[in-house]
Amino acid sequence: VIEKRFNFKPDQINLFAERVDNRALCATAQAESLRYKLLGGLAVRRACYGVMRFIMDSAAKGCEIIVSGKIRAQRAKAMKFRDGYMIKTGQPVKEYVDVAIRHVLMRQGVLGIKVSIMLPHDPTGKVPGLPNKPQADVVTIIEPKEEIDRPVTVAKKEAPVEEAAE
Repeated sequence: VIEKRFNFKPDQINLFAERVDNRALCATAQAESLRYKLLGGLAVRRACYGVMRFIMDSAAKGCEIIVSGKIRAQRAKAMKFRDGYMIKTGQPVKEYVDVAIRHVLMRQGVLGIKVSIMLPHDPTGKVPGLPNKPQADVVTIIEPKEEIDRPVTVAKKEAPVEEAAE
C-alpha cells in the first residue's frame, strides 16, 4: 500500500512494526480499540467505559474520551467520558498527555473519537514512553529525620586574666 501511495519501486522500502510496550497507556492503541468496538456494534457508553476502565487500571493518572457525531439520533452531539486527573495547558501537556484522534465510518455518518491519556510520572526513567521529568507544580514532602537525644555539655569559660596596670 505504501509503495503504491508514494510511488516506490517494489523491494525499495522495508517496514518494521514493533509491539507497544504498555498498550493501555498508548492513546493510539486505545482509540483503535474503541473504533473496532463501535464498528462491531457495541453501544457507545459501554465501549467507552470499558476502554476507560482498562486505561485507569494500568496506573494512568487520568483519561478523557470524547465521541462526537450522530450517536443515536439524527442530531449530532458529543459525549465526554472523564476519569482521574488531566492537565490541559502548559508545557507539561506535551510530556504527560498522549492524544489520538480517529474517525469511524458508521451507517448513519462519521463519528469522531478523541482519546487523551495522562501518563504517570516515572522518576527512574526505566519505562520507555513515560515522562521522567517531574511536573512543575507537584510538591513532595520529605519526612524529617528522627532526632537523637544527646547530652548537652557546657564548657566552662575561664575568667580572663587581667594584667596589672603598671
